[in-house]
Amino acid sequence: MKKNTIIIIIIVLLSGVGLFFSLNKSKSSDNQKADSNKIKAVIYKSPTCGCCVKYISYLEKQGFNVEIKTTQNMTAIKNKHQIPQNMESCHTMIIDNYFIEGHVPIEAINKLLTEKPDIDGISLPEMPSGTPGMPGRKTENWQIYSLFNGQISEYINL
Repeated sequence: MKKNTIIIIIIVLLSGVGLFFSLNKSKSSDNQKADSNKIKAVIYKSPTCGCCVKYISYLEKQGFNVEIKTTQNMTAIKNKHQIPQNMESCHTMIIDNYFIEGHVPIEAINKLLTEKPDIDGISLPEMPSGTPGMPGRKTENWQIYSLFNGQISEYINL
């Protein structure tokens, strides 16, 4: 009888272990599915930029899957995407075939990704106070610009 009891205990324990691993695998699979539904964004930033880290956190809270690429040569990234100097900010983000320059609020990003206009990207130049990732209060409307083949146009005013 003792031998049968030990066998039953071993079977119950092994079943419990199998169930544990099965549940963990299911959770991992669910997390992978959730990540694959997120919009992938690649952000190029300098190693010392603190506001970029705050902006990345803002994007992740908005549901983006952010890949960070730290570089010493931000000029090369801006040149590659033909971002004029007067439209530059501290970081450059790439989503699909668009660049998003600076601390652009989610409303402008969503408009870009929903409408999919025939442009190269959008920019909120410099680092305005109160924009996502930047300290301070919003003291004025933020003008976001669209860029296409070196031409700059107003895109959205927030």
